[in-house]
Amino acid sequence: MDLVDPETIRKHGAVTRRSFLRQGAVAAGGLAGAPYPASQAARRSSLLDLLRAPDAVTVYGSFAETLPAAPVALVRTADLWHGGAVTVATQRSADALLLTLHSPGTAVAAVHLRWHAAVEPGLLVLGDAWERSYGELGWRTLIPERVLPWYLATYDGTLCHGYGVRTDAGALCFWQVDGEGASLWLNVANGGSGVELGTRQLRMASVVARPGVAGENASEAVTALCRMLCARPSRPAAPIYGANDWCYSYGRSTAESILRDTGFLVGVSPAGTPRPFSVIDGGWSDGTPAWPDMGRLASRIREQSARPGLWIRPLEAEEGTPARLLLPDARFGDRKDRARARAYDPTVPEARARIAAKVREAAAWGYEMIKHDFSTYDLLGQWGFEMGPQPTLPGWSLADRGLTNAEVIASLYALLREAAGEQVLLDGCNTVGHLGQGIFDLQRSGDDTSGRHWERTRRMGVNTLAFRLPQHGTFFTLDPDLVGITDAVPWSFNRQWLDALARSGAVTMVSAAPSQRGPEQTAALRAAFAIAAAGGQGARPLDWMETSAPARWRGAEGSAQQYDWNGPGGASPFLSP
Repeated sequence: MDLVDPETIRKHGAVTRRSFLRQGAVAAGGLAGAPYPASQAARRSSLLDLLRAPDAVTVYGSFAETLPAAPVALVRTADLWHGGAVTVATQRSADALLLTLHSPGTAVAAVHLRWHAAVEPGLLVLGDAWERSYGELGWRTLIPERVLPWYLATYDGTLCHGYGVRTDAGALCFWQVDGEGASLWLNVANGGSGVELGTRQLRMASVVARPGVAGENASEAVTALCRMLCARPSRPAAPIYGANDWCYSYGRSTAESILRDTGFLVGVSPAGTPRPFSVIDGGWSDGTPAWPDMGRLASRIREQSARPGLWIRPLEAEEGTPARLLLPDARFGDRKDRARARAYDPTVPEARARIAAKVREAAAWGYEMIKHDFSTYDLLGQWGFEMGPQPTLPGWSLADRGLTNAEVIASLYALLREAAGEQVLLDGCNTVGHLGQGIFDLQRSGDDTSGRHWERTRRMGVNTLAFRLPQHGTFFTLDPDLVGITDAVPWSFNRQWLDALARSGAVTMVSAAPSQRGPEQTAALRAAFAIAAAGGQGARPLDWMETSAPARWRGAEGSAQQYDWNGPGGASPFLSP
């Protein structure tokens, strides 16, 4: 049984950097609904007490198809929950609820915690996404089955409360909220099977809650929640702006075209520091004569007064790699439309060495930003929009069966950081940002924007920028992807998208086709890069509780912008590559 309706996938089309898969992103837009009157909210507190011991704990030993299986209901004794050889501890500290698992001799795939509560009707709820978002973020009324990865916020018309797990979680975690209470699911699987912990105790997660403060707006509240969730010192980078070739070349660039792009970029960038980045995206690694010397190319970019950046796919294995170093094809299930990507198993020491060597090579060439991509798909076998309540399909394991997927992911990220060194900026794309906090400098917040179809940018760009801005400057620097300036996308839309990126302070990167570098585009780029290089203007959405693509924004200094993301014909119901 597929997690995503195949008919929905067929209608929505493919995704650009993985168009060969012919898979589409489910972009769940729609209105979030208006908050109910403050007088109703004041009748009783809407704050959920989730720092107390839960009312029920259930452990699942495996997954059958897309459902958890082999349930074991645990019985509580003080802060401990027992059942067979399994013990879950729910220990309250001053500011968190620590959740640990001990299961000697027993494989465990998931743990479900349930808190009973009379949840205030009419609450609006905001959640996050497993990795990148896919146009689905937004405030919604209570949807009991809705999967809310990592954290959630509620708004009662007056106060915005927040709840989540800290970023050092040893499980892949998601929340649910309904009229009778809240649930936290902790996926501790190894691949698609139960983890075999042996005698060690697993620290699954630390639950944190932040009560809303009178007078603050919801954006401030969610930002403060994200700051509380940080388990490591963050690495927000200096203002990042520049060019990336992908959204006009789609892998057909050459070393010489990159240098021409860099010359144009420098010409529209402000003098002084910070200098712009010129990032080479996918396509360079095909071994063709178009890319003769990557180290020399980095030097030539730097000679033009720009900073070189490079895209890599760290888990991709070469043809002929021994099977003992690879992840099993079983992670894709029986889906016939899947490209069976050869990927290293990051729990195998020799495979880890090969992964690290890729990153060290790029750093040794002199690239100051390494954009690493595809690792969530390569490791778990699914894109974020397919995961729903189950990030992996059942029936497979990693070489080391004693680690959870969350632990493997965090260990992989630490390996990339160590291999890159402290001076190189790491930009995670198709990565789990929650687990990359304090490791990555930048994080792609959404799926690919487009130089072919505006609707993809409206959903994947505008939506993710608006709803993940609370992570900007708290978890890392937010990278909402590119402004694809081509003749296929109306400049009226791209001009606004460029302006919104720059004013927000998030990464502002453009992919400008040579044919679209006229006087109007050049002037707009100069203005946007000047704003971006100065750190933006702190612009935040005002109408994010009313729509999936907020159009009214206001900067920290009070300036307001009104954007039109839909045009006279309205938003397109179709989503193309």
